[in-house]
Amino acid sequence: MSMLEGAPWLLAHKSMLQINKPQKISLYGKDYVIWQDKTGQVNALPNVCPHMGAMLSEGWCKTQSDGTSTVVCPFHALEFDARGCTILPGTDKKTLPQMQPLKLIIKDNFIWSYGDYEPKIPIPDILEKIAQKYEFIGYTADTSVETDLRSMLLIMHDYNHQNGTHRDLFEITEVRFEKFIDNGYHSEAFFNTPTAPKTFWQKLKQPNQFLLPDVIKAHLENYFPSLVIFHGSSPFGRIAQCHIFVPESLTKTRTYILLFGETNNPLAKVLKNQFLGLSKTVVEQDTNILNKIYADAPHKIKLNNEIGMDWVKRNFETWNG
Repeated sequence: MSMLEGAPWLLAHKSMLQINKPQKISLYGKDYVIWQDKTGQVNALPNVCPHMGAMLSEGWCKTQSDGTSTVVCPFHALEFDARGCTILPGTDKKTLPQMQPLKLIIKDNFIWSYGDYEPKIPIPDILEKIAQKYEFIGYTADTSVETDLRSMLLIMHDYNHQNGTHRDLFEITEVRFEKFIDNGYHSEAFFNTPTAPKTFWQKLKQPNQFLLPDVIKAHLENYFPSLVIFHGSSPFGRIAQCHIFVPESLTKTRTYILLFGETNNPLAKVLKNQFLGLSKTVVEQDTNILNKIYADAPHKIKLNNEIGMDWVKRNFETWNG
């Protein structure tokens, strides 16, 4: 298994970080504490206090006079600044850095990191372009899944699984695949998926169905290995549903969704939480099926339209080649 060291990973959108509220994130088998201060600066340190190993993410932040903040260990209240320096009790002088900060790259409100590995591919600028064109609706479904990165990416590029995994949500009757554009670590897929016809009263029993068109016209834009963007339309306007992936360890992958929208329909803002809830359900269903797959089972059958999965497999195989 591989965690594709040298790839850029989107650790968070700034909206996901409460001001002066430390959070734990994991990348490449290491835990970090990340926090945002009042000035908007985002910092990340190893999550282990160098004194006796307490989790800094379980502590709190202390604001300084300039608006920046330190993260405070919950065990002995030692304060650490963004460089990993502290002031020991009984002294008034800062120590040398006791920890190596995680290098972050902030682009707009997007917080990226290479996990201190040498960059192998550039950070895609597609999210900044989307943020300029669309309104940010919010984030949802921030989940750690007990699966390796490769298995997670394969299901996200499996264009046949909607019929089974998402049967109850979409009631898709068929997948009409149109084309796949392969540009190396960037690709695009286009397909249409008609849904089972429903009466107004059937939709009333499942209100999420009002958000879906009769035919889901999917345009998936893929940036290997960390990003899948669903460009689509609903009766209320256009959306860009951005699925993010982060390898927390060899056997655990984090995923979440950033949702953007473009509409002139006043009802769309009222339905903001419904759109986020629909996105969350998609992730929950994918997570559920990943827990019901034997990862080492031989694949004896190949379906049509597995070109997206083949793209993932090839990029994994050639990553270190």
